[in-house]
Amino acid sequence: MHSAVYAINARAAGKLAAMYLQGTVTSVREGEVMDIDEDAFRQGRASAQLYGYLRVPAEEAFVQSAKAGRRESDNAAVESIAYAILDEMEPNCLYILGPGTTMRGIKAKISSENTLLGVDVALNKQFIARDANEAELLGLIKGKKAKIIVTVIGGQGYIFGRGNQQISPRVIREVGRQNIIVVATKEKISSLRGKPLLVDTGDSVTDNMLVGYTKIVTGYSEQTVLKVMI
Repeated sequence: MHSAVYAINARAAGKLAAMYLQGTVTSVREGEVMDIDEDAFRQGRASAQLYGYLRVPAEEAFVQSAKAGRRESDNAAVESIAYAILDEMEPNCLYILGPGTTMRGIKAKISSENTLLGVDVALNKQFIARDANEAELLGLIKGKKAKIIVTVIGGQGYIFGRGNQQISPRVIREVGRQNIIVVATKEKISSLRGKPLLVDTGDSVTDNMLVGYTKIVTGYSEQTVLKVMI
């Protein structure tokens, strides 16, 4: 997820490979090969380690960027987003909270016992499940009102399909597009450099359902709108 050597999805990988073999794409660049720092992860911190570089075709439209880390200056922004989300939480509605440091800012307002890289579920501002898998999520939301809250991967723009696969196409369709809430700091939005948000759930029907313009909570009473593409 952190590396800048992968195509944005399988379709893009096939197209880019064909273009490279046909000679229509000839330039290459060095992309970072990165992975989660396991020691930091065990201490509850999301930190990536650089392992090296690979040469990849230099086509930004087809290859994802490296994941951008969150800056310390974002702390106040995350706090503002967290209060905005908590104030809007509806009673008797399940909230599926995705992974990430931005999301952890929201989770911390509910309870200090939460997961950084897992998917947690809250009801009436209390956690009823932590580090839930797809089957657990489907069981919890069956026949109930539910919403999904996810953040944007900085530098890349993914909201589904990278690091939050527990929130599967089945879960997304059960909850419904209208009940998806996206949050991100303004700094994270800036890191996209004008690129759209991306989805790569592995299911074309779900991906196409998510395409279009969506609101992003960037602070208390602050929102912006970005386009979602595949």
